[in-house]
Amino acid sequence: MDQAQKAEIVKKALTEGIINDPQWLHKLDEPMPAWAVIELIVKLLEKLDPPYDTYD
Repeated sequence: MDQAQKAEIVKKALTEGIINDPQWLHKLDEPMPAWAVIELIVKLLEKLDPPYDTYD
């Protein structure tokens, strides 16, 4: 995967609120810490199935 493709993925993740640190655009080939990967998964899960309260 080339740098342009990686940058596009990071930009999409920033736009969608999956990640919030634009510095990842400059660290495309660096590994992410486990806590950061877990945080991404949790945010993604919350977007797919948001917690909600009933109106009753």
